[in-house]
Amino acid sequence: MKSNKNIRNNCEIGETPPRRSFLKTAAVGAAFAGAMLMGAGQAQAATTWKIQSVWDAGTVGYDLFEDWCNGMEDKSGGELIFKCFPAKAVAADSNSLFDSVRSGVLQGMNPFTLYWSGKIPASVFLSSYPGGPDQPHQWDTMFYSLGMLEKTREIYEKFGLFYVGPIQHDANIIHSKKPINSLDDLKGLKLRVPGGMVSEVFQAFGASTVSLPGSDIFPALEKGTIDAADYVGPAVNWELGFSQVTDYVMFGPPGVMSIYQPVDLMDLTVNLRAWKALDPKLQQLVEDEVRIYSQKHYLTIQKRNVEAMKKFKDAGDTVTRLSQEDLNEWRRKAIPIWYKWANKDESAREIFDMQVEYMMNDTVGYITESDLEGVPGR
Repeated sequence: MKSNKNIRNNCEIGETPPRRSFLKTAAVGAAFAGAMLMGAGQAQAATTWKIQSVWDAGTVGYDLFEDWCNGMEDKSGGELIFKCFPAKAVAADSNSLFDSVRSGVLQGMNPFTLYWSGKIPASVFLSSYPGGPDQPHQWDTMFYSLGMLEKTREIYEKFGLFYVGPIQHDANIIHSKKPINSLDDLKGLKLRVPGGMVSEVFQAFGASTVSLPGSDIFPALEKGTIDAADYVGPAVNWELGFSQVTDYVMFGPPGVMSIYQPVDLMDLTVNLRAWKALDPKLQQLVEDEVRIYSQKHYLTIQKRNVEAMKKFKDAGDTVTRLSQEDLNEWRRKAIPIWYKWANKDESAREIFDMQVEYMMNDTVGYITESDLEGVPGR
């Protein structure tokens, strides 16, 4: 009755709408109402993922990640929303971040891949390591052209996770109170570095290593508790004030900023159930966007690095470089330690074997058969 009344009020006064007009008008009204309901249904059906980064709020890394997340709604036509959070906003530390994504409290995370070496041993070889592949394009080649992405996803699936893809970040470098002009200068050096494989290789050259949280590095250098410290790249290290407590910045040979962690990869990893629930078209969008974001993130950080190195030099810091011969010797000492870590886990060995084959290919040529002769665990 309400519909008839509305129709009648919209007709010319004194005329009764014929049945055909009535049915046509009713059909239009029903279609309009259906469209409105469909629109409301689509709005309600938009998928929202909560994703936490390991970048602190206010850093260039988090600003870049936040901008990327905020753009996902438009790029997906409103079907997928990324709600991002800085470090510690939902999950207080790395362990809880891992568990929060597995359980679905968070749908995704943007960590440094190496964080999971204790939970996923293969992750030691999913980011750069001493003497290994040291150029960003080499890692993209292994992931996207040589099957490492598919193998990584198989490994992560066992933990209820989906590894979307790597995100290029930067190299890690060392700031020192003393000049380091050769590997001999590492003897007796009190050095802050990550634990695990990196520490073991530095110890093989006589350094005394210690693991410290990032927030403890500056005071340790200032007090002289340590002689040198590794952290991330020049842009962030300048902001942390390392120039105030050190005089030297150690790089590898020209073109290699770091010989021990030259390609410190991040990634986007999501809850496996959340991934499988996503429309395949949206899955492809997310994968494509991760590759685009990886390039943008990397290039922005590199621009900041160039600017930061000028600031370091203007402040009186000196860049010291190890030689190509030093790098070759570093790799020779590292190779047995590679195999020690690769043999901790079957999946780690599978990833590592792919990388050895790549490094032995003449297009890379980092190692030869003679380099591997007699190596324990091979």
